[in-house]
Amino acid sequence: MAPARPCTVALIGAPTDIGAGARGASMGPEALRVAGLAEALQAQGLKVLDRGNLHGPSNPWQPPRDGYRHLPEVTAWNRAVHDAVHAELAAGHIPILLGGDHCLAIGSIAAVARHCRAAGRRLRVLWLDAHADFNTHRITPSGNLHGMPVAVLCGFGPPELVGLSDTVPAVQPAQIRQIGIRSVDAGEKRFVHEQRLEVYDMRYIDEMGMRQTMEQALADLDDNTHLHVSFDVDFLDPDIAPGVGTTVPGGPTYREAQLCMEMIADTGRLGSLDIVELNPALDERNRTARLAVDLVESLFGKSTLMRAQPARRLTPPLTPVEDV
Repeated sequence: MAPARPCTVALIGAPTDIGAGARGASMGPEALRVAGLAEALQAQGLKVLDRGNLHGPSNPWQPPRDGYRHLPEVTAWNRAVHDAVHAELAAGHIPILLGGDHCLAIGSIAAVARHCRAAGRRLRVLWLDAHADFNTHRITPSGNLHGMPVAVLCGFGPPELVGLSDTVPAVQPAQIRQIGIRSVDAGEKRFVHEQRLEVYDMRYIDEMGMRQTMEQALADLDDNTHLHVSFDVDFLDPDIAPGVGTTVPGGPTYREAQLCMEMIADTGRLGSLDIVELNPALDERNRTARLAVDLVESLFGKSTLMRAQPARRLTPPLTPVEDV
């Protein structure tokens, strides 16, 4: 019997900090490449296609207008991300978005949701972040769109972003699990509760442990589930990951983060990934990028586990017979 073909992952750089409140995330894609992301994935038996960087408008660094900063530019970048991610999914590849700030997850997850609907698959989104990112233009304290992507994906936002996918809303709150949350604005907190978003904040992790947290977040996955991980590097405690624009103390430790990634890998359902908010301008000798690469290795199967375990399988996204 011929050996199975390796899964193919496609690296898509989106070098912009257009949705953020600090400059520097635009350098994130190159920092991840310098830290050896492609080589680390190849070491896990994956075929890696580096598609280079997408292109979009520069950051005008303007104040908010009608509650949004840089809305036209954010929309242009997310359209480019959506099209690139959707093309890789249609080709049967696992897209890995290299951000850039977290507003780019609007385009990425809109494309994943569109693909899953066309392929008849269930979608589960794991949002690894210090922030809920569930603001709207009415409750945001800053107007920065990297604080709004989850709300936009759930249908609360400007039409040009809400309508990126084939259906509005692109996803339902019930499809999302947020992990590591520890910084939520007052109005945002009320809105999260109203929409019944499932949030495993740091108090939950402190009380229940990362193992039970991940068991809950990964419950009910089946062979027809596409698992998307949106990994904001500020998910991690700043003591181990200083290279982000919005550090929040009290995040997961190195071992907690490794367990999180390894348990995701154990499901064999990972179909797409965002790595966002890495800011080399605030880092120490690319330390945070190297840590992110280390964790992504675990997400794709590297483990320190010494006892026998069932073989993992990584299932690439199904290509629909007819796209929408």
